[in-house]
Amino acid sequence: MPNSNSKLHCNHRGGREAGRRELVSRSLQSAQHCLEDQDFGTAYAHYLLVLNLAPELKTSVKETFQFSLFKWAEELDSLARIQDLFNCYEQALELYPNDEVICNSMGEHLFRMGFRDEAAGYFHKAVKLNPDFADAKENFYRVANWLVERWHFIMLNDTKRNLTYLKAIENAVRSGCKSVLDIGTGTGILSMFAKKAGASSVYACELSKTMYELARDVVAANNMEREIELLHLKSLDIEIPKHIPERVSLVVTETVDAGLFGEGIVESLIHAWEYLLLQPK
Repeated sequence: MPNSNSKLHCNHRGGREAGRRELVSRSLQSAQHCLEDQDFGTAYAHYLLVLNLAPELKTSVKETFQFSLFKWAEELDSLARIQDLFNCYEQALELYPNDEVICNSMGEHLFRMGFRDEAAGYFHKAVKLNPDFADAKENFYRVANWLVERWHFIMLNDTKRNLTYLKAIENAVRSGCKSVLDIGTGTGILSMFAKKAGASSVYACELSKTMYELARDVVAANNMEREIELLHLKSLDIEIPKHIPERVSLVVTETVDAGLFGEGIVESLIHAWEYLLLQPK
């Protein structure tokens, strides 16, 4: 009897495998016919089925899957079916999480819809995955020009200003401020000043996804990625000990310019509510 049961089990498993291969084969044929008929939505659905049933085919069907996705996404965009469009890209990125072409295409749709910060994240990921991907690099630099305020460049090239910040941070750290929070870190320059000055713990928060990614790159380029903890958060959302383990002894920030009230008044207000924010919960 055991031998008989074993044979039945093998036959059942073999039948299931044969059924799977047949369904995959038919779905591939149907997908091809749909592409020929320019029925991109149905072709995309067939490829989704194929890839879920036969992940081993990811490499061989990748290009035709991408073509179906992009054509179907164009139709969904023209029909203003935005949620369906995003759902398709989410499905595609679950199957190909490290595909720079899909990431770049998703970013292009987001940018056209006005979601520039989110678009920058996808363009940045595409460039990270393939530094030679010219379209993604062009898209990332284009969206960065929208998102990175001009005063960042002015500030970074203001040697006198930066040296004044450096000296002030060094003095504060030497006087005993060993834990630092940098609010609106931007490129991460003040965080790096604090770490170089000898702070034992440095935390930095940045709300803009683009600037957060930029800060990560800058910090890593200076070999400080393990010494500065970067948070993609609004400062008011930081909680102790959920996001940072301690109340800091020094807050640094360059979140405003002197365009309206002047930095003295505004920064005094910032420091006041930051003091309240960082009280232990």
